[in-house]
Amino acid sequence: MSQKSTIRKFIDRNVERQLVREYLLSKTERAGFGGLDFQRTPEGTKVTLSAERVGMVIGRKGKIINELQRHLQDNFNLDNPRLEVAEIETPELNAQVMASKLASALERGWYFRRAGHSSLLNIMDKGAKGCLVVLSGKLTGSRNRTQKFQKGNIKYCGDTALQFMDVGKAVCVKKLGTIGCTVAIMHADSKLPHEIRIKDRHEVGLAPLQEVSLITEESLDLAKSIVADASSEEVIEEVIEEPEAEGAVEITEAVVEGVVDVAEETAEGAVEVASEAIESVKDVADEIKGDSPEEEASE
Repeated sequence: MSQKSTIRKFIDRNVERQLVREYLLSKTERAGFGGLDFQRTPEGTKVTLSAERVGMVIGRKGKIINELQRHLQDNFNLDNPRLEVAEIETPELNAQVMASKLASALERGWYFRRAGHSSLLNIMDKGAKGCLVVLSGKLTGSRNRTQKFQKGNIKYCGDTALQFMDVGKAVCVKKLGTIGCTVAIMHADSKLPHEIRIKDRHEVGLAPLQEVSLITEESLDLAKSIVADASSEEVIEEVIEEPEAEGAVEITEAVVEGVVDVAEETAEGAVEVASEAIESVKDVADEIKGDSPEEEASE
């Protein structure tokens, strides 16, 4: 006989776990069955059952849980199963528990709209990020119909739905027929891909930004209101201080212009004196040249 392929082993294992889940759901539904968690350990398979009322699963002196564990060992192909029970802290955020309660309410005669809205409000009041309740079956007559109740964020497909959505299903049996109850819950701690939080500077090790004052229209309006509220003497003092500063600037400019004018006049006088000296030297030279031929002739 040929050995089983790896894919066939995975399929058989998941089918066996689904059968175990259906069996424990039928036996512990009144205790508030909330789901199963399978863990493979070196000692065997650890099966953790989540329940709303743990005492009803354990029984008196552990009678019920021992019977369930014995049944798992005899009738299911599990490697040394060990059954444990964990209490659900917030049953309203467990999809399977709420689906079972919704089906029970419909079986007791609740109108489907009242039951759907009541379940939806209870879930959202406990802090869920989103909830979807679907009722499908013969709700009001002989024909099949589907009614949905939804609120908040809901993801229908993709990795986001597999990661953040908790889905629970239950069946309500009535005289007209069966009604399928499906509850999907998105928990409050779910972080969706589009939700981005910008970290503060101290969280990433950066120094805080320095405060810079900006002049805006509001600040100008505030300054005008301050001037309007100020007394007339203060305004006069401010007006007087500004001309003093302007006068000092004007005096400095006048001094500079005077120095420049004096320097220009001095330079012009020096040029005139030099030109007069040159002309007088030329005249003396011409006179000397004119006298020398007359002296030679007399001799």
